[in-house]
Amino acid sequence: MKYFHLIWAALFRSKTRSLLTLLSVVAAFLLFGMLDSVRVAFNSGGQVAGANRMITSSRLSITQMLPYSLTEQIRATPGVKQAAYAAWFGGIYRDPKNFFANFSVSPDYLDLYPEFKLPDAQKKAWLADRRGAIVGASLAQRHGWKVGDTIPLQATIFPTKGSNNWEFVLRGIYTVDDPKQKAQENVLFFHWTYFDEANDYVKGRVGWWIVEPASADAADRVARAVDTLSENSDHETRTQSEAAFNQSFAKQFADIGLIVTAIMGAVFFTLLLLTGNTMAQAVRERIPELAVLKTIGFSNRSVLWLVLAEAVLLVVLGGVLGLAIAAAIMPAVSAASGGMIQLPTVLPQTWLVGIGLAVLIGVVVGLLPALRGMRLNIVDALAGR
Repeated sequence: MKYFHLIWAALFRSKTRSLLTLLSVVAAFLLFGMLDSVRVAFNSGGQVAGANRMITSSRLSITQMLPYSLTEQIRATPGVKQAAYAAWFGGIYRDPKNFFANFSVSPDYLDLYPEFKLPDAQKKAWLADRRGAIVGASLAQRHGWKVGDTIPLQATIFPTKGSNNWEFVLRGIYTVDDPKQKAQENVLFFHWTYFDEANDYVKGRVGWWIVEPASADAADRVARAVDTLSENSDHETRTQSEAAFNQSFAKQFADIGLIVTAIMGAVFFTLLLLTGNTMAQAVRERIPELAVLKTIGFSNRSVLWLVLAEAVLLVVLGGVLGLAIAAAIMPAVSAASGGMIQLPTVLPQTWLVGIGLAVLIGVVVGLLPALRGMRLNIVDALAGR
């Protein structure tokens, strides 16, 4: 630490160049902080043990529908408190850019989701209407819907009477109190019985069951018992936690981990080239100064560590600033998304990985310039050779 003032002075010897390089590092780690937090949050959880809500879906693929006849068998499985079912519909409202999740569900679906607050009168109206639908408050606000409106959806998978036009009557608008669960207000639900009767091709099939075990401690045992029901059949199931199912469902559209890794790989490769060029140029300009340091008694090893510390300090300083900015703006991003994105802050795992990467990048980009400084011949350097 006694040479910190030398390192700091050398780092900002060319203020404009150092500032621009520092801003590049900040931008890279800002992006890393946000994207890696998405990846970590996306891949966390997923254990069945201790789950109070599980999903039973096809072992082959969550796009593979399963026979409705399993419903009563699942409900009769020892340890199952209750079970509802649902199926992905995939309808589009007017334009593909208006995409939102929409499912057909069993009448008791809301019993397993007490966090969905639907007025009793609206729930009764929904259950009584064959074409009735309910939507979350965020979705209703986005499209200006009110109770009694007709909502047309264009089917992308399931036609009805030779047409892709489906119409539903909005009978209720539910809310979710927990700010962390506001994304759940961007869904439309309608009756599975109507879907089963009206679609042209798929009959007596559901997408998955939501299973509530009698106790969270029995979740593993219940999961195995439910999956045993269809063992060695052409419709084997896999029961997993709701978090794990949601991850699998999202991966139908994109592999979040792969996308984040690819983006950050490109960003950090570019950062290596940029900071490496900056350090090489900085050392090249300071060759006479490094020679003077050696003349007054600095050893080759001391010069090596001074240059290497300069590179590490540059990248670590930018990395910490970038991660701090990401942590500060992510709550605002989450709020602006209407609950679709839930990133309260930069996660501890991301901080650790980010700081580790910053140190590693600093060492990599500073090693060659540091070795050059260490091997510097005093006479040749002072002579300008």
